[in-house]
Amino acid sequence: MNIAVIFGGISPERNVSISGGKAVYNALKEKGYNVVPVDPAFGTDAAKRGLEIIESNELPPIDIYKSLSTKKMIECINSDIFDNIDLAFLVVHGQNSEDGTLQSLLQLRGITYTGSGIKSSALSIDKIASKMMFSAAGIITPPWTPVRKKDYENYENYEEIRNELGEHLVIKPNDQGSTIGITIVENGNLDDIKNAVLQASQYSSSVLIEKFIEGRELTVGIVGDDILPVIEIVPQKGFYDYDHKYTKGKTEYICPADIPEDIEGFTQDMAYLAFQVLGCSGFARADFRLDEDGQPFILEMNTIPGFTATSLVPKAAKQIGIEFPDLCEKIINLALENNNGKP
Repeated sequence: MNIAVIFGGISPERNVSISGGKAVYNALKEKGYNVVPVDPAFGTDAAKRGLEIIESNELPPIDIYKSLSTKKMIECINSDIFDNIDLAFLVVHGQNSEDGTLQSLLQLRGITYTGSGIKSSALSIDKIASKMMFSAAGIITPPWTPVRKKDYENYENYEEIRNELGEHLVIKPNDQGSTIGITIVENGNLDDIKNAVLQASQYSSSVLIEKFIEGRELTVGIVGDDILPVIEIVPQKGFYDYDHKYTKGKTEYICPADIPEDIEGFTQDMAYLAFQVLGCSGFARADFRLDEDGQPFILEMNTIPGFTATSLVPKAAKQIGIEFPDLCEKIINLALENNNGKP
Protein backbone atom coordinates (compact mmCIF):
# COMPACT_ATOMS: atom_id res chain seq x y z
CA MET A 1 0.00 0.00 0.00
CA ASN A 2 1.25 3.49 -0.88
CA ILE A 3 0.68 5.92 1.98
CA ALA A 4 1.29 9.67 2.00
CA VAL A 5 2.10 10.95 5.48
CA ILE A 6 0.93 14.57 5.37
CA PHE A 7 2.62 16.78 7.95
CA GLY A 8 3.96 20.30 8.43
CA GLY A 9 1.41 22.46 6.66
CA ILE A 10 0.56 26.10 7.19
CA SER A 11 -0.39 26.89 10.79
CA PRO A 12 1.35 27.97 14.02
CA GLU A 13 1.40 24.26 14.96
CA ARG A 14 3.66 23.40 12.03
CA ASN A 15 6.63 22.22 14.08
CA VAL A 16 4.46 20.06 16.34
CA SER A 17 3.15 18.45 13.16
CA ILE A 18 6.66 17.82 11.83
CA SER A 19 7.59 15.87 14.98
CA GLY A 20 4.48 13.73 14.59
CA GLY A 21 5.06 13.24 10.87
CA LYS A 22 8.54 11.88 11.47
CA ALA A 23 7.23 9.43 14.08
CA VAL A 24 4.41 8.14 11.85
CA TYR A 25 6.70 7.92 8.79
CA ASN A 26 9.20 5.75 10.70
CA ALA A 27 6.45 3.59 12.24
CA LEU A 28 4.84 2.86 8.87
CA LYS A 29 8.21 2.11 7.26
CA GLU A 30 8.80 -0.37 10.08
CA LYS A 31 5.46 -1.96 9.22
CA GLY A 32 6.54 -2.40 5.61
CA TYR A 33 4.41 0.24 3.88
CA ASN A 34 5.64 2.32 0.97
CA VAL A 35 5.59 5.76 2.60
CA VAL A 36 5.80 9.16 0.91
CA PRO A 37 6.37 12.10 3.31
CA VAL A 38 4.42 15.12 2.09
CA ASP A 39 4.59 18.68 3.40
CA PRO A 40 1.75 20.40 1.51
CA ALA A 41 3.17 23.85 2.27
CA PHE A 42 5.56 23.34 -0.66
CA GLY A 43 3.10 22.61 -3.45
CA THR A 44 4.42 20.40 -6.24
CA ASP A 45 7.73 20.06 -4.33
CA ALA A 46 5.88 18.69 -1.26
CA ALA A 47 7.32 15.16 -1.48
CA LYS A 48 10.89 16.28 -2.11
CA ARG A 49 10.82 18.86 0.66
CA GLY A 50 8.96 16.46 2.94
CA LEU A 51 11.73 13.88 2.67
CA GLU A 52 14.35 16.55 3.36
CA ILE A 53 12.51 17.52 6.55
CA ILE A 54 12.15 13.87 7.62
CA GLU A 55 15.88 13.31 7.19
CA SER A 56 16.88 16.54 8.95
CA ASN A 57 17.69 16.63 12.66
CA GLU A 58 16.59 20.24 12.99
CA LEU A 59 13.17 21.91 12.99
CA PRO A 60 12.54 24.98 10.80
CA PRO A 61 12.05 28.38 12.51
CA ILE A 62 8.73 28.29 14.37
CA ASP A 63 7.26 31.28 12.52
CA ILE A 64 8.08 30.08 8.99
CA TYR A 65 4.38 29.32 8.46
CA LYS A 66 3.71 33.07 8.13
CA SER A 67 5.62 33.17 4.84
CA LEU A 68 3.86 30.14 3.31
CA SER A 69 0.89 30.35 0.92
CA THR A 70 -2.28 28.30 1.24
CA LYS A 71 -2.35 28.11 -2.57
CA LYS A 72 0.55 25.67 -2.32
CA MET A 73 -1.73 23.20 -0.54
CA ILE A 74 -4.09 23.17 -3.52
CA GLU A 75 -1.15 22.68 -5.88
CA CYS A 76 0.16 19.82 -3.73
CA ILE A 77 -3.08 17.80 -3.55
CA ASN A 78 -3.73 18.39 -7.26
CA SER A 79 -0.22 17.28 -8.27
CA ASP A 80 1.02 13.93 -9.55
CA ILE A 81 2.34 13.17 -6.04
CA PHE A 82 -1.06 11.63 -5.31
CA ASP A 83 -1.51 9.72 -8.58
CA ASN A 84 -0.60 6.39 -6.98
CA ILE A 85 -1.40 7.10 -3.33
CA ASP A 86 -3.85 4.70 -1.69
CA LEU A 87 -4.30 6.59 1.57
CA ALA A 88 -3.24 9.84 3.26
CA PHE A 89 -2.24 9.63 6.93
CA LEU A 90 -2.89 13.11 8.34
CA VAL A 91 -0.52 14.43 11.01
CA VAL A 92 -1.31 18.12 10.53
CA HIS A 93 -2.78 20.48 13.09
CA GLY A 94 -4.68 23.74 13.33
CA GLN A 95 -6.00 26.04 10.64
CA ASN A 96 -5.87 24.99 6.98
CA SER A 97 -5.32 21.39 8.04
CA GLU A 98 -7.31 20.08 10.99
CA ASP A 99 -10.32 22.28 10.25
CA GLY A 100 -11.71 20.38 7.26
CA THR A 101 -9.83 22.39 4.64
CA LEU A 102 -7.30 19.69 3.78
CA GLN A 103 -9.94 17.00 4.12
CA SER A 104 -12.02 18.84 1.49
CA LEU A 105 -9.13 18.88 -0.96
CA LEU A 106 -8.43 15.20 -0.44
CA GLN A 107 -12.10 14.32 -0.84
CA LEU A 108 -12.30 16.26 -4.09
CA ARG A 109 -9.27 14.32 -5.29
CA GLY A 110 -10.81 11.01 -4.15
CA ILE A 111 -8.03 10.16 -1.70
CA THR A 112 -8.92 8.16 1.41
CA TYR A 113 -7.60 9.87 4.57
CA THR A 114 -7.30 9.08 8.26
CA GLY A 115 -9.36 10.66 11.02
CA SER A 116 -12.60 12.60 10.90
CA GLY A 117 -14.45 13.89 7.85
CA ILE A 118 -14.93 17.45 6.64
CA LYS A 119 -17.94 18.46 8.74
CA SER A 120 -16.79 16.92 12.03
CA SER A 121 -13.28 18.34 11.59
CA ALA A 122 -14.71 21.84 11.08
CA LEU A 123 -17.10 21.53 14.04
CA SER A 124 -14.48 20.15 16.41
CA ILE A 125 -11.86 22.83 15.82
CA ASP A 126 -14.51 25.54 16.21
CA LYS A 127 -14.70 25.78 20.00
CA ILE A 128 -17.83 27.92 19.99
CA ALA A 129 -19.71 25.56 17.66
CA SER A 130 -18.59 22.42 19.51
CA LYS A 131 -19.53 23.89 22.90
CA MET A 132 -23.01 24.67 21.60
CA MET A 133 -23.34 21.05 20.51
CA PHE A 134 -21.98 19.77 23.84
CA SER A 135 -24.55 21.85 25.72
CA ALA A 136 -27.39 20.66 23.47
CA ALA A 137 -26.39 17.05 24.16
CA GLY A 138 -26.15 17.58 27.93
CA ILE A 139 -22.35 17.26 28.01
CA ILE A 140 -21.05 19.56 30.74
CA THR A 141 -18.60 22.23 29.59
CA PRO A 142 -17.33 25.31 31.48
CA PRO A 143 -19.50 28.45 31.19
CA TRP A 144 -18.27 30.54 28.29
CA THR A 145 -18.97 33.43 25.97
CA PRO A 146 -17.63 34.52 22.57
CA VAL A 147 -16.02 37.92 21.97
CA ARG A 148 -16.40 39.40 18.51
CA LYS A 149 -14.00 41.83 16.88
CA LYS A 150 -16.28 44.83 17.42
CA ASP A 151 -16.05 44.28 21.21
CA TYR A 152 -12.28 43.88 21.55
CA GLU A 153 -12.00 47.36 23.13
CA ASN A 154 -15.36 47.25 24.93
CA TYR A 155 -14.65 47.46 28.67
CA GLU A 156 -18.33 47.42 29.57
CA ASN A 157 -18.67 44.07 27.82
CA TYR A 158 -15.63 42.72 29.69
CA GLU A 159 -17.11 43.86 32.99
CA GLU A 160 -20.35 42.04 32.21
CA ILE A 161 -18.39 38.90 31.30
CA ARG A 162 -16.41 39.10 34.54
CA ASN A 163 -19.63 39.47 36.55
CA GLU A 164 -21.10 36.43 34.81
CA LEU A 165 -18.08 34.09 34.66
CA GLY A 166 -15.99 35.28 37.61
CA GLU A 167 -12.50 36.74 37.87
CA HIS A 168 -10.54 33.58 37.00
CA LEU A 169 -10.83 33.23 33.22
CA VAL A 170 -9.34 31.35 30.27
CA ILE A 171 -9.08 33.40 27.08
CA LYS A 172 -8.32 31.52 23.86
CA PRO A 173 -8.53 31.69 20.07
CA ASN A 174 -11.66 30.00 18.80
CA ASP A 175 -9.96 27.67 16.32
CA GLN A 176 -6.36 27.07 17.35
CA GLY A 177 -4.63 24.22 19.18
CA SER A 178 -1.50 23.45 21.21
CA THR A 179 -2.56 26.18 23.69
CA ILE A 180 -1.24 28.77 21.22
CA GLY A 181 -2.64 32.22 22.02
CA ILE A 182 -4.17 31.16 25.36
CA THR A 183 -3.98 33.36 28.46
CA ILE A 184 -5.14 32.67 32.02
CA VAL A 185 -6.43 35.81 33.77
CA GLU A 186 -6.60 35.24 37.53
CA ASN A 187 -7.69 38.57 38.98
CA GLY A 188 -10.37 39.78 36.59
CA ASN A 189 -8.40 42.92 35.72
CA LEU A 190 -10.16 44.49 32.73
CA ASP A 191 -6.92 45.59 31.06
CA ASP A 192 -5.57 42.05 31.40
CA ILE A 193 -8.74 40.64 29.86
CA LYS A 194 -8.56 43.05 26.93
CA ASN A 195 -4.86 42.35 26.32
CA ALA A 196 -5.50 38.59 26.46
CA VAL A 197 -8.33 38.95 23.92
CA LEU A 198 -6.07 40.94 21.60
CA GLN A 199 -3.37 38.27 21.98
CA ALA A 200 -5.84 35.49 21.11
CA SER A 201 -7.21 37.49 18.17
CA GLN A 202 -3.83 37.23 16.45
CA TYR A 203 -4.58 33.55 15.85
CA SER A 204 -8.32 33.58 15.13
CA SER A 205 -11.07 35.85 13.87
CA SER A 206 -13.09 35.19 17.04
CA VAL A 207 -12.15 34.69 20.68
CA LEU A 208 -13.61 32.57 23.47
CA ILE A 209 -13.68 33.54 27.16
CA GLU A 210 -14.29 30.60 29.48
CA LYS A 211 -14.66 30.26 33.24
CA PHE A 212 -11.49 28.69 34.68
CA ILE A 213 -12.27 25.41 36.42
CA GLU A 214 -10.09 24.85 39.48
CA GLY A 215 -8.92 21.26 39.59
CA ARG A 216 -7.07 18.66 37.57
CA GLU A 217 -6.31 18.28 33.86
CA LEU A 218 -7.52 15.03 32.23
CA THR A 219 -7.59 13.71 28.69
CA VAL A 220 -9.25 10.74 27.01
CA GLY A 221 -8.22 9.21 23.70
CA ILE A 222 -10.63 7.36 21.42
CA VAL A 223 -9.61 4.98 18.63
CA GLY A 224 -12.56 3.60 16.73
CA ASP A 225 -14.89 2.17 19.36
CA ASP A 226 -12.09 1.81 21.92
CA ILE A 227 -12.10 4.36 24.74
CA LEU A 228 -8.54 4.58 26.07
CA PRO A 229 -7.51 4.97 29.74
CA VAL A 230 -7.82 8.45 31.24
CA ILE A 231 -4.54 10.35 31.53
CA GLU A 232 -3.93 13.03 34.15
CA ILE A 233 -1.66 15.87 33.05
CA VAL A 234 0.38 17.50 35.83
CA PRO A 235 2.46 20.49 34.66
CA GLN A 236 5.51 21.37 36.71
CA LYS A 237 3.98 24.76 37.49
CA GLY A 238 1.27 27.03 36.13
CA PHE A 239 -0.97 25.65 33.39
CA TYR A 240 -0.39 23.18 30.58
CA ASP A 241 0.86 25.68 28.00
CA TYR A 242 2.95 25.22 24.84
CA ASP A 243 6.20 25.19 26.82
CA HIS A 244 4.96 22.50 29.23
CA LYS A 245 3.56 20.42 26.37
CA TYR A 246 6.70 20.30 24.28
CA THR A 247 9.58 20.66 26.75
CA LYS A 248 10.78 17.34 28.12
CA GLY A 249 10.51 17.02 31.89
CA LYS A 250 8.15 19.96 32.44
CA THR A 251 5.01 17.83 32.75
CA GLU A 252 4.16 14.55 34.45
CA TYR A 253 1.65 12.22 32.78
CA ILE A 254 -0.18 9.72 34.98
CA CYS A 255 -1.75 6.85 33.05
CA PRO A 256 -4.15 5.58 34.11
CA ALA A 257 -5.17 8.64 36.11
CA ASP A 258 -5.46 8.14 39.87
CA ILE A 259 -9.16 8.93 40.09
CA PRO A 260 -12.16 6.95 41.42
CA GLU A 261 -13.46 4.29 39.07
CA ASP A 262 -16.89 5.90 38.71
CA ILE A 263 -15.37 9.26 37.76
CA GLU A 264 -13.05 7.55 35.27
CA GLY A 265 -15.97 5.74 33.64
CA PHE A 266 -18.12 8.88 33.53
CA THR A 267 -15.30 10.90 31.94
CA GLN A 268 -14.76 8.21 29.32
CA ASP A 269 -18.51 8.11 28.59
CA MET A 270 -18.55 11.91 28.15
CA ALA A 271 -15.58 11.70 25.77
CA TYR A 272 -17.23 9.05 23.62
CA LEU A 273 -20.57 10.88 23.57
CA ALA A 274 -18.77 14.08 22.45
CA PHE A 275 -16.99 12.04 19.77
CA GLN A 276 -20.38 10.83 18.49
CA VAL A 277 -22.15 14.19 18.80
CA LEU A 278 -19.51 15.90 16.66
CA GLY A 279 -19.60 13.05 14.13
CA CYS A 280 -15.93 12.15 14.62
CA SER A 281 -14.40 9.01 13.18
CA GLY A 282 -11.10 7.15 13.31
CA PHE A 283 -9.43 8.61 16.37
CA ALA A 284 -9.54 11.74 18.50
CA ARG A 285 -8.80 13.07 21.97
CA ALA A 286 -11.13 14.88 24.40
CA ASP A 287 -9.67 17.25 27.00
CA PHE A 288 -11.23 17.86 30.42
CA ARG A 289 -10.93 19.74 33.69
CA LEU A 290 -11.96 17.81 36.82
CA ASP A 291 -13.17 20.06 39.65
CA GLU A 292 -12.78 19.44 43.37
CA ASP A 293 -16.25 17.86 43.55
CA GLY A 294 -15.29 15.22 40.97
CA GLN A 295 -17.24 16.79 38.10
CA PRO A 296 -15.48 16.56 34.71
CA PHE A 297 -15.95 19.50 32.31
CA ILE A 298 -15.14 18.87 28.66
CA LEU A 299 -13.01 21.60 27.08
CA GLU A 300 -12.64 20.49 23.46
CA MET A 301 -12.23 17.65 21.00
CA ASN A 302 -9.00 17.24 19.01
CA THR A 303 -9.61 15.36 15.77
CA ILE A 304 -5.88 15.16 14.93
CA PRO A 305 -4.17 15.10 18.33
CA GLY A 306 -0.41 15.23 18.76
CA PHE A 307 1.00 12.00 17.40
CA THR A 308 4.54 11.05 18.32
CA ALA A 309 5.21 7.77 20.13
CA THR A 310 5.13 9.65 23.46
CA SER A 311 2.06 11.81 22.74
CA LEU A 312 -1.08 11.38 24.82
CA VAL A 313 -3.16 9.06 22.60
CA PRO A 314 -0.20 6.72 21.87
CA LYS A 315 0.72 6.80 25.57
CA ALA A 316 -2.78 5.68 26.58
CA ALA A 317 -2.87 3.05 23.81
CA LYS A 318 0.42 1.62 25.03
CA GLN A 319 -1.11 1.27 28.49
CA ILE A 320 -3.53 -1.31 27.05
CA GLY A 321 -0.85 -3.06 25.00
CA ILE A 322 -1.02 -1.26 21.64
CA GLU A 323 2.46 -0.22 20.49
CA PHE A 324 2.87 2.87 18.31
CA PRO A 325 3.37 1.13 14.91
CA ASP A 326 0.32 -1.07 15.61
CA LEU A 327 -1.70 2.00 16.58
CA CYS A 328 -0.79 3.67 13.27
CA GLU A 329 -1.87 0.56 11.39
CA LYS A 330 -5.15 0.42 13.32
CA ILE A 331 -5.88 4.02 12.33
CA ILE A 332 -5.19 3.15 8.68
CA ASN A 333 -7.63 0.24 8.85
CA LEU A 334 -10.29 2.47 10.43
CA ALA A 335 -9.86 4.98 7.58
CA LEU A 336 -10.30 2.22 5.01
CA GLU A 337 -13.43 0.99 6.81
CA ASN A 338 -14.90 4.52 7.05
CA ASN A 339 -13.95 5.18 3.41
CA ASN A 340 -13.14 8.83 4.07
CA GLY A 341 -12.45 10.70 0.86
CA LYS A 342 -14.44 8.43 -1.44
CA PRO A 343 -17.70 9.45 -3.17
